Amino acid sequence: MTAAATSDKVRAPLPLTIVSGYLGAGKTTLINRLLAEDHGMRLAVIVNDFGSINIDQSLITAQGDDMIALTNGCVCCTISDDLFSALGTVLDRAERPDHLIIEASGIADPAAIASTAIAEPELGYAGILTLVDAQNIDSLLEDTSVAPQVMQQITAADLVLLTKSGTADAALVDRLATLGARDPRVLDDTSLAPLLFDIPPRERGMSQHAHPAYARWKHDSDMVISRSDMGEKLANRPNGLYRLKGFVLTDDGGYEVHVVGQYVKANRARTDRTRLVALGPADRISTDDIEAWWRG
Repeated sequence: MTAAATSDKVRAPLPLTIVSGYLGAGKTTLINRLLAEDHGMRLAVIVNDFGSINIDQSLITAQGDDMIALTNGCVCCTISDDLFSALGTVLDRAERPDHLIIEASGIADPAAIASTAIAEPELGYAGILTLVDAQNIDSLLEDTSVAPQVMQQITAADLVLLTKSGTADAALVDRLATLGARDPRVLDDTSLAPLLFDIPPRERGMSQHAHPAYARWKHDSDMVISRSDMGEKLANRPNGLYRLKGFVLTDDGGYEVHVVGQYVKANRARTDRTRLVALGPADRISTDDIEAWWRG
């Protein structure tokens, strides 16, 4: 970091928590909940999306100087200069935040990001939280293309939380524990701050794993489509398109759109453009396939 930061010997290491989870698990929703809580802490958040259009940044409702968006793809793949620059921006501030959170891309290996934190003396590793989508986890674990990556995110975690589940599925909790998840539990309506900031991180070497190749697609235009066309497109998605998110401008106003596996959601939202990103395993779908679907 800069000389100003390194010369400040009295500063305690800045705690860093990594929020992980496969595509659509609910990471941004959790960040929004955390930022809205009355915990009295000043939080800094680094948001890393998987595409060059950072949709997740747009979905963070409480933004300010402590929000940094990385649109360089998956930071775990290269531990790029952008991540080091973002960390330096946080650490070099005269008034540091109380806690730093990295919302990792849905395809990221959190262990690789944690290794960066452990190697930085001005950061204090405070654990990995991995969210598990209870609605889709069974199909993900049965998918030979992505199951190893999903398992890596789960086993790297110091705490696993089940999302999209109102009650604890004992069988699923037991299965995750058998697979190596540490203390899996259901994400409920209680305060998040004590849960996230009291994670006891394990002392261990961080093994990093490459994830499979993904086809990535983006669209950014002011073109207006009909609401019925949007519905038809969402209902007839190509096989292999697992995650789609963003905003669609229609003749009936704007919509915020989310696709996670078989789950589709479209809510009214303010937007003056159609801005979308999509992703799927490269052995099942290509960028051209996604483009042809959207243009068709």
